[in-house]
Amino acid sequence: MQLTTKGRYAVTAMLDLASNDTGKPITLDIISQRQNISLSYLEQLFAKLRKALLVKSVRGPGGGYLLNTAAQEISLTQIIEAVDENIDLRRCKGQGGCHNGRECISHKLWCEVSEQLRGFLSSKTLQQVMDDYQSK
Repeated sequence: MQLTTKGRYAVTAMLDLASNDTGKPITLDIISQRQNISLSYLEQLFAKLRKALLVKSVRGPGGGYLLNTAAQEISLTQIIEAVDENIDLRRCKGQGGCHNGRECISHKLWCEVSEQLRGFLSSKTLQQVMDDYQSK
């Protein structure tokens, strides 16, 4: 797994949305400025986040985005997978045909690491990350 900018930016944008939650929608332009992420990139990410029901959009003047559920209920795995990132270190994606049609010598290792990584990211919520940041 290589977490690309897509996954990192999605988590960062969701953290921005959660940490600035006043009950009023936040525009992507504001998130773009605060986090130095391209507006067009955020538009693509938020279309996927909305489709995954992690955010909701409000149209019209004063519109923007809100979290669809509480920050303590949204895991990092949900965000990363919503933007089509893969949390799997195995080259074969678990199929076992990574070495000339057979399991490679390190297959079980990467299976375990992938499970640990998935478990860690699944156990972390937006709220926990914000709390960790604020306690520094």
